Amino acid sequence: MVSDTLLAAAFALFCWWSGTGAILWLDRQGGRLAGWCLPLFSVLMGLSFWGVSSSMSASDSAHAYLGFASTIVMWGWHELAFLTGWLTGPRRAPMSAGATGWRRLRESVAVILWHELVLILNFAVLVYMQSGQPNHTALCTFALLWCMRVSAKLNLFIGIPLHGEQYLPPHLSYLASYFRCDRPGLWYVASVGLASGFWAWLLWSGWHAHETLSELAAAGFAPGPGDSGAPAHGGALVDGKTLGLGHGPQPPRAGQTG
Repeated sequence: MVSDTLLAAAFALFCWWSGTGAILWLDRQGGRLAGWCLPLFSVLMGLSFWGVSSSMSASDSAHAYLGFASTIVMWGWHELAFLTGWLTGPRRAPMSAGATGWRRLRESVAVILWHELVLILNFAVLVYMQSGQPNHTALCTFALLWCMRVSAKLNLFIGIPLHGEQYLPPHLSYLASYFRCDRPGLWYVASVGLASGFWAWLLWSGWHAHETLSELAAAGFAPGPGDSGAPAHGGALVDGKTLGLGHGPQPPRAGQTG
């Protein structure tokens, strides 16, 4: 049982980090290459829905593996569609100088609105597909990824010391004006604490017996994306140059406070 869980965890980590690495590599090659790859990813997106549908039909480890891998491919399409600028929001300009309060919130939502709505629509489709099906691996994986994304976006809006604007492609550089550079606040502490606690619970669950092989595999898969949640939030406190990843903190831009 333990070896099965460890195998699932290793598979999850490989899928998650290789997929993340591929998207980031495409992002750093320039928008044209990523744009050319989007049609290919769209085909893979269609296949991922078939994989998810098939995975939901049976409670065994093979179907759990299929559901997890298919969801990672599905999520990869969303990330690439956003980074290419193809699916962002109705606003494609820097934040208005001096924007605060509700105006800052409205403008911040507007730059990512279409992408977030498509993610919600995708989740709704998965919920519909899940009806009456025994294997929840794909649905739970997508939900976990979405919760981590929302938490990260809230931290960028509320304020964190480092926000990684150096990783934005040139055509999305205006998004940096919506990031707030500030000391960690209560929301940051709470989100890191919840992510760390949830990750620990997932690991603990994976070491205990489960009723079905799909539940056992899912317990091993969950720490894969969950593994990135706490470190990704914690990385907001670490200088990218210290890690050899890029530049350090950037000065505040229009609409930012420090």
